[in-house]
Amino acid sequence: MYAFLTGPMLWLSFAICILGCAWRAYMYVKGLSWQLDRVAYGHNTDLAVKGALKSIFHWLIPFASCSWRAKPVFATAFFLLHIGLVIVPIFLYAHVMIVAERFGVSWPTMPDGLADILTILAILAGLFILLRRFGLSEVRIITTRQDLGIMAISLAPLVTGFVAAHQSGDGNGWLLAHIITGEIWLIAVPFTKLSHAVLFFCSRAQIGIDFGTKRGGQRGSGIVW
Repeated sequence: MYAFLTGPMLWLSFAICILGCAWRAYMYVKGLSWQLDRVAYGHNTDLAVKGALKSIFHWLIPFASCSWRAKPVFATAFFLLHIGLVIVPIFLYAHVMIVAERFGVSWPTMPDGLADILTILAILAGLFILLRRFGLSEVRIITTRQDLGIMAISLAPLVTGFVAAHQSGDGNGWLLAHIITGEIWLIAVPFTKLSHAVLFFCSRAQIGIDFGTKRGGQRGSGIVW
């Protein structure tokens, strides 16, 4: 089972995730009104690129945008959760070793102690965001079952992975659960709101391009910058 999950199933999960995200990005770009804006975009290439990069990086950096600074507690939880979901899995020693064993490539890893701390913080951040959805009426009213399901899918690999790493004795059950939940997460990305992992860059780039080309790169209302 382990060989299957870390071999063919892992290949399939990554393929679905990557190809699905590429399709979502293609459909997003295809749906834009490039023909209507070809004059603005075509003659302001430098402003468009600068605007896109500025918009993306300002939202990737904690508290760089006005919107992040307006909600510091939520912003902190948001970044902690995403660090646990993206950065930790990429640089976790055990994951890198699996990739090296199966695919023949590797890269530097983070210390296990740091990975544990970031994982715990990510789980707590996810629980905070979940409780926030129920605690704030303006958030609760727009919360759907899919939102709750996505949070469960996102937290499951973190919880099972942490337990598998620290369970004494035979922890094969938790290890298999961690691998399965991780692959479920990968497969779910293109088909759920988790696709924002890719569409975030598309939408922020589009908004940055619009501000850069149509408004001359001026400082906006705080939504973009």
